[in-house]
Amino acid sequence: MQPEAWRRKVGVIFQDFVRYDLTARDNIGFGEIEAYLQGALEEKLKVSAVQGGAHDMIAGLPKGYDTVLGRRFEGGTDLSGGQWQKIALARAFVRDAELLVLDEPTAALDAFAEAEVYKRFAELTEGKSTVFVTHRLSSVKMAQNILVLKDGALIESGDHSALMAQAGEYARMYTLQAERYAS
Repeated sequence: MQPEAWRRKVGVIFQDFVRYDLTARDNIGFGEIEAYLQGALEEKLKVSAVQGGAHDMIAGLPKGYDTVLGRRFEGGTDLSGGQWQKIALARAFVRDAELLVLDEPTAALDAFAEAEVYKRFAELTEGKSTVFVTHRLSSVKMAQNILVLKDGALIESGDHSALMAQAGEYARMYTLQAERYAS
């Protein structure tokens, strides 16, 4: 497979995503730039915004999807970190990729928005392979296969139940994080 063809099949959202000082429509459409520039994404933009949890927020902006985001340009509207992250999630979903790579995709979201994303996560990734990178172990319970890395090496793998039963590094980290919520 040619590298260009492979890249078209991959959607990525990094923890440190790009914030474009352009319209909300542009910020999402850049996830599938060729189709966007041809004007072929209008309906998909809104579907992706709903999937990423950004649609209602965008609908409430002064010019909706045509609102310039950021403060660089006169009349621009700045967003919170969580709102920007929802835009970045929508950008990742607009690509309709076969492989999604999500690096801490909910790091800037509040607890309610994060819960909503995870509630819909199975639906959003249906039919796709997903690599989910996180240190928040409560968010990986739904994964079919969890890979635990330490010092660059794979030390454990399995689903949540199997890893908890092994009582290894994953179980220790999960229990440590869970203890913060137990009191």
